[in-house]
Amino acid sequence: MATSSLHSCTVHRSRATISRLHIFFHFTALIALLYYRISHLFHGDVPFLSWSLMFIAELILSFIWLLTQPFRWRPVTRSVYPENLPGDEALPGVDVFICTCDPKKEPILEVMNTVLSAMALDYPVDKLAVYLSDDGGTALTLHAVKEACSFARSWLPFCRKYGIKTRCPEAYFSSFGDDERLSLWSDEFKADEEEIKLAYEIFKKEVEKSGIADSMVHDRPPCVQVIHDNRKDDQIKMPLLFYVSREKRPSQPHNFKAGALNALLRISGIMSNAPYLLVLDCDMYCNDPTSARQAMCFHLDPQMSRSLAFVQYPQMFYNLARNDIYDGQARSAFKTKWQGMDGLQGPAYTGTGYYMKKKALYGSPDQKDEFLLEPAKNFGLSSKFIASLAGGSNKQDIEGKGVVSDAILEEARTLASCTFEKNTEWGKEIGYSYGCLLESTMTGYLLHCRGWTSAYLYPKRPCFLGCTTIDLKDSLVQQMKWSSGLIQVGLSKICPLTYGLSRMSILHSMCYGYFFFSSLGCIALLLYAIVPQLGLFSGVSMFPKVSDPWFAVFAIVYTSSICQHLYEVLSSGGSFTTWRNEYRMWMIRLVTACLFGCLDFLLKLLGITKESFRLTNKAVEQDKLEKYNKGKFHFQGAEMFMIPLRLLVILNLVCFVGGMKRVLIEGDFEGMFGQCFLSSLILFFSYPILESLLPRRGK
Repeated sequence: MATSSLHSCTVHRSRATISRLHIFFHFTALIALLYYRISHLFHGDVPFLSWSLMFIAELILSFIWLLTQPFRWRPVTRSVYPENLPGDEALPGVDVFICTCDPKKEPILEVMNTVLSAMALDYPVDKLAVYLSDDGGTALTLHAVKEACSFARSWLPFCRKYGIKTRCPEAYFSSFGDDERLSLWSDEFKADEEEIKLAYEIFKKEVEKSGIADSMVHDRPPCVQVIHDNRKDDQIKMPLLFYVSREKRPSQPHNFKAGALNALLRISGIMSNAPYLLVLDCDMYCNDPTSARQAMCFHLDPQMSRSLAFVQYPQMFYNLARNDIYDGQARSAFKTKWQGMDGLQGPAYTGTGYYMKKKALYGSPDQKDEFLLEPAKNFGLSSKFIASLAGGSNKQDIEGKGVVSDAILEEARTLASCTFEKNTEWGKEIGYSYGCLLESTMTGYLLHCRGWTSAYLYPKRPCFLGCTTIDLKDSLVQQMKWSSGLIQVGLSKICPLTYGLSRMSILHSMCYGYFFFSSLGCIALLLYAIVPQLGLFSGVSMFPKVSDPWFAVFAIVYTSSICQHLYEVLSSGGSFTTWRNEYRMWMIRLVTACLFGCLDFLLKLLGITKESFRLTNKAVEQDKLEKYNKGKFHFQGAEMFMIPLRLLVILNLVCFVGGMKRVLIEGDFEGMFGQCFLSSLILFFSYPILESLLPRRGK
């Protein structure tokens, strides 16, 4: 255990030892399996095409398995001691960036709850600023954030007076806040709570009634407004609050979320100029007001702060059902992979719930203001923003105390214009990276390539809570977007297995290699779902006989893989149901979303289609929610994805029935056992798809 006054890091040595022994054992079995395939391929006693396809599938799966092993090499967990932080006057400033786009898919009330929870962070008010980026440019969002600011004048004092932890109002007034309300029960508290609850109901009605027919504006000038500043006569201390809607023109590229974040970087530089930033998705509210102080336990540690770029928190969700059929919790990432990467150079970041050092976005740890040697060429023509990078401030633009001047607002609008980034390094060497819709993974990867590190903190109380997808279509659309973007980076000149390997450790490069290449598993799984089944139907064996010693090699590989996954699920607090759901969704995602994601990348590469942003629908529909909570799949709207799913299931069913009939007649169960087992396993995990094929009453 490495300990400092602010945090500690524990290496799970026993887990790492077991994992390393298993890696060696499984790798040996894989080499034997591949040797068997390739040695028998040229004997002439096996069908060449079928065995070649099986060899390709097993080679791809082995490659992806190998890329996952660094996650298991040195897992660590961290703890923090915020009570040892310096006083409030010595804490650095934090700017909070919240991005929203479409009020129809991202419910405006949910966005405002995220804004209010960020404003209520337990951090010095004069060192906190909240920026809401509205890429939809809707009047509704601007009106709603003004109403949220007005409600915050009541909400923030209430939270501070009673030490409320659940500072998202919607969550507090739901069942999530029951424990706090019971523990704080008193006549004074009851009266104050009734008053604040009434104010919240009025706020909700005001927001909801104003947004019935609002729509996005795709051709508009920039808009930057100060919703709240620190005026002298303001008796209620609240953080700065800004509304930003950057310029959008149909003829100009806007670079999606990365473009919005880069605009916020520039604007915040001349407004509040905090050295750190917190990025939140619009549906990911602050569940623990101390998250900033916890992150500072790493950023203010002199032993790691020089190279530390960001502190990543796990994405956790408040709407998970007990039977999480769509694997929305992403247990594998946040309870296994991120801990493993933290034991290397640090985790990738997930696009939300992280505290970033702004300086990390402007160069490498060893770089001494290299980009400031030619600031206009690199950062653009803004003397005020360049001054902020050099340690300057905007005090000359402040009227009185804390009131932003007209001059600084005009400069902010310039920084939010479409043409400001032209002929600069924004999106290339500076700021969030362009060229990939997954700005989070891409930017985090390049930060690690430049020598920065990161830290992962999984606290007992979730610091941030969001809303996960609750139907199959949204889950697969999200995965398809990720797959297309990731494979694009993996097959580019900055491939982690070439470009990254010369800039990071081999283990860390392999971790990123897994992210960028795991979608290729769709090829292997398609082959494994088709070739053995056709062989079973026609009586052609694809695996050794049960009595053959080589059969043990295949049995060891498959059993070892399943046991490894099951162990990781159970050891991280999951259950057999969790394992089943993860395994099922892994198969479904590969043969649908990952397949279409790879095809989408290919079409873009050929110039047939263009880059497009698919926003995940965050609006909750009651029928979807009911089915999700009951553990029933919702296939409506996912017709495109259901085509390969249903075809593969029907193929497996027909081949299994026909193959079993042949096996029983010919008595060749020993030779066909592997294919019978594989087909039955697929049918077991495909039960919801099989169920959807059955006719129902009235349909």
